[in-house]
Amino acid sequence: MFPFRITSRLWGRLAAWELPTSIRSFVYGTYVKMFNVNLNDAAVTDLSYYKSLSAFFTRSLREGARYVSPAYCISPCDGVVLNCGPADTDKIEQVKGVTYSLEEFLGENKWSRSNSNYYESLLKNKENILHQCIIYLAPGDYHRFHSPCDWSSSFRRHFSGKLLSVNPWMAKLIPGLFTMNERAVYVGEWKHGFFSMTAVGATNVGSIEIYSDPELRTNTKGKRNRIEELEIHTDYKKGELFGQFNMGSTIILLFEAPADFKFEFKSGERVLMGQALTTAAKEQSR
Repeated sequence: MFPFRITSRLWGRLAAWELPTSIRSFVYGTYVKMFNVNLNDAAVTDLSYYKSLSAFFTRSLREGARYVSPAYCISPCDGVVLNCGPADTDKIEQVKGVTYSLEEFLGENKWSRSNSNYYESLLKNKENILHQCIIYLAPGDYHRFHSPCDWSSSFRRHFSGKLLSVNPWMAKLIPGLFTMNERAVYVGEWKHGFFSMTAVGATNVGSIEIYSDPELRTNTKGKRNRIEELEIHTDYKKGELFGQFNMGSTIILLFEAPADFKFEFKSGERVLMGQALTTAAKEQSR
């Protein structure tokens, strides 16, 4: 019942307020210490350069700060893996033992027009299965996210939901958390078939910006549609900048691949943008 949308908008205004140059180093330096920010990765390490907290949150990386693996699919962001692995039923684990509904999360399948059940309607090759990767971005992480592979997006669905916290302990507490929160779902295809990438909003993360989709508006005031849809046709290259959050949040990948697709990391591990999702040699041999 707490008005998270209102408080998140207020936080957004505060974060966007231009700070006097004289106090920037103190304010941002305090934030760096509180959330263990690695400033060495930033393109600009001079704290007085950033006009606002929002500008500091969405800072860019310096050249060479991340190694982009030759694997076909990479981590789209820095963060902690909440869950990864096969998603072979309509009920998918957000964390171990706690699930969310695939259909509620993605919404009605309007992009393939298949008569199969929902799960099978997503698959281009019925011998494949879906796999998922959920990565939580903490407040101290790099807040931009990138395309995890070469793929084409054909459809965007924006759910104007709640802005509950998505930190790991909340994900363990609330089943279906990701189906409740505001999110921007991008659907398309990659080398194995169906591919989707979703940016999930959270408390104090009312603003989700997607660089290729300027029409997207999140956490808006007043009357709004529960769901907004848009047909888009955009090609993305692996490692290309995709969008950004204010503060931390979550990226969820749901994609089609062979049943023996194996992730290079496990739940609870920390990953960096550009890190291989799967073994490069194994993928390149397919």
